[in-house]
Amino acid sequence: MNLSVNTFRKISFLEGISFLLLLGIAMPIKYIWNMPEMVQYVGMAHGVLFMLYIVGAFILYQQLNWPFKTFVVVVLCSILPFGPFYAEKKYLV
Repeated sequence: MNLSVNTFRKISFLEGISFLLLLGIAMPIKYIWNMPEMVQYVGMAHGVLFMLYIVGAFILYQQLNWPFKTFVVVVLCSILPFGPFYAEKKYLV
């Protein structure tokens, strides 16, 4: 399976935005105003993008012959706020 770096960059950007929306907007709305609906929608979108990000990172790991350490750092960046943006700038230029 082939994946272009540009496609992964788009997935990375969307995954990062969805994570920030989930943490910064949807979760406060759920817990402050007792409205869990936003978490359901944003959480689902983030979950799908997160899985695409992990699969995409693995595909690029194989295609670009990344060292295993690079792969691990890119995957770990997916669980940190602003992490996908760091991975995109550091490893996908």
